[in-house]
Amino acid sequence: DQDDSGVWRRAVEIGADHVLMLPDGEQWLVDRIADVAEGVGRPALTVGVIGGRGGAGASTLACALAVTAAREGLRTLLVDADPLGGGLDVLLGGEAAEGLRWPSFAGSRGRLGSGALEESLPKLHSLRVLSWDRGDCLAVPPPAMRAVLAAARRRGGAVVVDLPRRIDDGVAEALAQLDVGILVVPAELRALTAARQVASAVRMVLRDLRVAVRGPYAPGLDDREVARLLELPLVGEVPVESGLLRPHETKAPPGTVGRGPLARFCREFWERALVEARAA
Repeated sequence: DQDDSGVWRRAVEIGADHVLMLPDGEQWLVDRIADVAEGVGRPALTVGVIGGRGGAGASTLACALAVTAAREGLRTLLVDADPLGGGLDVLLGGEAAEGLRWPSFAGSRGRLGSGALEESLPKLHSLRVLSWDRGDCLAVPPPAMRAVLAAARRRGGAVVVDLPRRIDDGVAEALAQLDVGILVVPAELRALTAARQVASAVRMVLRDLRVAVRGPYAPGLDDREVARLLELPLVGEVPVESGLLRPHETKAPPGTVGRGPLARFCREFWERALVEARAA
C-alpha cells in the first residue's frame, strides 16, 4: 500500500535502493530481470550524424564512422533514420543482403531483445545495418524508435545513427537516445545559414552537438570560424576521398580504405569519444 508509511521506514532500515509497487512497477521489474538475463554491461556509445544542409555528406560520414568502429573491433550497429535517403544498405553495397529492415520494426513497442535484434539485421562489412526497404513506410513511430535504439544500446560497442534534417517525433526520440551529435556543414554561407536552423532544432533535445566542417572553403572561412559562427564545439575537418566523388568508379563504401584520410578522421574521433565516455 503506497499510503503505508511503514513500507518506506522498513526500506530505509534494510538499505533498499528501490521500492517497487506492483502492478504499477511491473515493466521496471521485467526490464531489470531481462537485463540480468541478457548480461547487459556498459551501454553502446551512440553517435548521430545530421547534415547542416542537403547534400552535406552526413550519410557518407555516418557509414565511414560505422565501418571504422567495426574495423577497430567494436560491436557496431548502423541505423538509417532517414526514410528519404535512399537506404544506407545501398551505400554499403548490400541492398540485396538478407535481413530485416525498418518496416519490420515499425510496430515495436516496449522491450526488444537486443541479441535477437542484432541477429535479425543484415551484416555488411563486419557491422549490422538497420536500413529501409523500397516500400512505402516513410516514418518510424516514437515507440518503435525508442525500443530499437534502447535494444541496440544494451549490446554495447558503438551505434551510429544517420539522421534526416526534418525533426519529427520519431527523430526527436532518436536524438534523445544519442550521446553525441555531429552536424556536418559545408564551409559556405548558405550552408551556415541552414545549419544554424538545424542546430537550433537539434539542441532542443540533444545537449552534446558538435560540428564537422567540409571544404572547399568560401573566402574568409575555415573550420574554426564555422564552429565559432555556429557556437558549437569543433570535431574537425571532414576530409574528401577522391574515389567517393566518382561512385561509378569504385565499389568501396566510405571508410573502408583503412589508411585513407576519411578512415583516419573517423578513427581519431572514436579514440577521443571513447576516452570521454569512460571519463564520464
